[in-house]
Amino acid sequence: MIIKKLIEKVEGEANLNFEFKDGKISSVDIIFNIYRGIEEILKGKAPRDALVITPRVCGICNHAHLIATVRALEDGLKNSGLEFTLTQKAKDIREFTLICELIQNHIKWLYLTIYPYLEKLLKIERSDSYALKASYVANTVTKAMAIFAGQWPHSSYAVVGGVTCDPTYLDTIQALSYIEDAIRFYEKVVVGINLDDYLSIESISNLDKLGGDFAKILYLLGKNDFNKIGKSFDRFIAFSDSKISKKAKSIITTVSAVEFKFVKEYEQNGSYAKGVKYKNRYFEVGPLARAMINKEPIIKSLHKKYKDATITRVYARIHEVALLLKQAKEILQNLDVTQESCILDSKIDINNISGIGAVEAARGSLIHKIEVENSFIKSYDIITPTQWNLSNNAVAAKAMFGLDSEEIASFVFRTFDVCSVCTTH
Repeated sequence: MIIKKLIEKVEGEANLNFEFKDGKISSVDIIFNIYRGIEEILKGKAPRDALVITPRVCGICNHAHLIATVRALEDGLKNSGLEFTLTQKAKDIREFTLICELIQNHIKWLYLTIYPYLEKLLKIERSDSYALKASYVANTVTKAMAIFAGQWPHSSYAVVGGVTCDPTYLDTIQALSYIEDAIRFYEKVVVGINLDDYLSIESISNLDKLGGDFAKILYLLGKNDFNKIGKSFDRFIAFSDSKISKKAKSIITTVSAVEFKFVKEYEQNGSYAKGVKYKNRYFEVGPLARAMINKEPIIKSLHKKYKDATITRVYARIHEVALLLKQAKEILQNLDVTQESCILDSKIDINNISGIGAVEAARGSLIHKIEVENSFIKSYDIITPTQWNLSNNAVAAKAMFGLDSEEIASFVFRTFDVCSVCTTH
């Protein structure tokens, strides 16, 4: 038996074609029917044009695309022999704005996707205003982000050699006040306890300390067997160092180095999304991958009992918000506004270079590859997180194999936070 299901409200649309055998899902084709062609649009453009075009790949992860682009250009310049080092100020500002983007992504995913669809699946009458909660946090951290990045979405404040903004001490104080507001929301509404007390939880035996919406959703997931289903390959990968993770892969619990040369894309029949593998194997990217690579104690404890089940995946993403909020506060408290914002001349020629830029976006590793010839872009390749997780027969598909309901499978699918618009670039 074959069942076709259109998945909406997942940043674009995706078609899931389920095939059942003996009442269980035996295969899933994940089809993206939209083509946007950003890679083709970039060909023949001036290299710096990519700083304006790539943030428009996605209205949700535009900062991630911007930073991946600027890192690719900077990598290309260094490969061509130009030696330079960004100031810590520029690095910190880029990191801070990216952290803000991840926080609002994660919170919106929790309140606009996971909670509503889980309650719908379990036939629970909604008794809360999830949209208001999501918008409060998203608006708060976006205001903090805008102090440094200007407009949102699609800002282009990161440039080759640094950033265009030059914040004052008062700017950092204002941004810090917004982050502290977001922390208070996380403490009172999401986890029900102080942030430091939450981050001290290292074992599932101490999860009874949790309150708020997090405790509620963990209860619902556990009660309805989402601690047993949604398991995949148990292989994880990340391609960029960040404040909360590092560039590496984790297979079960063994962490080792990765190299870009082993990343290979391939065409998928019937879909505009390309698949991607590392050394010809599927790997999961995203918050769970970052936590496994970084050996986060509470995630290790959950993984030891439940492996890469749905409950572990959901927990990892909500947990990452706490890590990000702490890092955002520390960056602002230590930001040296007296340093230079940009150390390269804006007129420096970008000619005959080849570079790779990677960043840990909300949904996982984002990779940009650029080749410039005679001062124009010869080729541009974008590999998005959704490609890693949602290639046919890859991570999300395996997580759905063996389930007896397309409704349950669709919820498991949504826990990977699908982004169709990014993936059909």
